[in-house]
Amino acid sequence: MARRRKPEPADLITIAETAKLLGVSLPTLRRWDENGKFPARRHPINSYRMYLREDVVRLRKQIVNGARAA
Repeated sequence: MARRRKPEPADLITIAETAKLLGVSLPTLRRWDENGKFPARRHPINSYRMYLREDVVRLRKQIVNGARAA
């Protein structure tokens, strides 16, 4: 099993950027995080929600193609 590398700052995007890319509201993303549907990572200093760009792109493709998210 391949081990994931530690994400670089450029690999992470804010909750606002994520909401815009996915076409959902900030409260929706917070709810998805709390319910485990689309968990966020936390910034180590301020605990803001951050998302891996590759995860957001993958979910966006599922949304656009009409596939059901996990």
